[in-house]
Amino acid sequence: MKKAIAGLRMSMAELLALLLALAVPLALVPAAALAANATPPPTVAPTVSPTPTPAALKVVSVTPSRGAGNVWFESVVKVSFSAALAADTPHPRLSPSVPGSWKLAGTTTLVFKPAGHLPLWATVKLTIPAGSAGVRAADGGLLAKAYTSSFTVGGASSVARLQQLLAELGYLPLRFHPAGSTPSSASALSREPANPDLVSPTPLQGSFDWRWSGTPRYMVPLWKKGQYTTLIRGAVMAFESGHGLSADGTAGRKVWLALLSTVAAHKAHKGHYDYVLVDSTDRPQMLSVWQDGKVIYRTAANTGIYSRPTEKGTFPVYVRYRTTTMSGTNPDGTHYNDPGIPYVAYFNGGDAVHGFLRASYGSPQSLGCVELSYSSAAVVYRYDPIGTLVTVY
Repeated sequence: MKKAIAGLRMSMAELLALLLALAVPLALVPAAALAANATPPPTVAPTVSPTPTPAALKVVSVTPSRGAGNVWFESVVKVSFSAALAADTPHPRLSPSVPGSWKLAGTTTLVFKPAGHLPLWATVKLTIPAGSAGVRAADGGLLAKAYTSSFTVGGASSVARLQQLLAELGYLPLRFHPAGSTPSSASALSREPANPDLVSPTPLQGSFDWRWSGTPRYMVPLWKKGQYTTLIRGAVMAFESGHGLSADGTAGRKVWLALLSTVAAHKAHKGHYDYVLVDSTDRPQMLSVWQDGKVIYRTAANTGIYSRPTEKGTFPVYVRYRTTTMSGTNPDGTHYNDPGIPYVAYFNGGDAVHGFLRASYGSPQSLGCVELSYSSAAVVYRYDPIGTLVTVY
């Protein structure tokens, strides 16, 4: 029996089955045998919750509103969204490009602040791209459709700032000193930004003073800070004439845009400041040319006769002719037509400084114009360009 058992070969499973058949207690069966033959429990896959799809991002409001007009040029642009935005979200775009920066205000609003100002008199287009290249929410939400809007920016109108810019460019007999500058400081013009969109259309803090000590007494009352006097109108006309604009003396859109561009380019006026004075009271009547602080030329002149006096006051030259034909009505009702009148500079309606042949000069002889000899008129014509002020007293 012992030999038979010793020679018996069976598997562990067969052994277990034999022991069970013989009612051998399981506690006596080796644990390793039980573990090796145990049936493993069924494998259960872990439950994975699906990732929720973020809601589509929406534009809630835009300021300035779509189609808004005459928007203040220092306004900010605001865009509010339906959800909190990612800190690194791409920004909307403005066209034309405007110097400035976008920043988050709170969690759902982007604000664009111009570094200088919005482009004057321009239509600005706001574009918010959709998809992965567009504004992105913190939860990954994107705009389903690109958003566009546009608004029109208003213009500049500050007379005080107009005076500052004209003075900086050299079109006024005054200098402008920004606050904090000293007589030895760089000029106000050189301190202006080199980008027109950064040159302020609103007044800077500062002061004015006369460029020359010998300012004629008739010129002084023409300067009034913040007021559009004849002095300013003449300077605007001179600027217009020098920049290919119609010299109407009105500081409108074209003048402002040209002014800001010229200031940004730091291109000061290279000419002199000329001023013509006509003494119609004393005898002989005289015309004087004042330039950059001193009288550089004087000559006898004829003004209007008693029935057609030359109007007193200060007026800017508005049109000039090397030669022209003058026509009109004489005091007796007859008509005149004089061709070939030389060196003509109209300053007040039909009144002009010009050359005219007379036997003498220095007394009232004209029908309102300021007559000079041909040779004197040729000299004065060099000093009375468009915008030059003519004071008759």
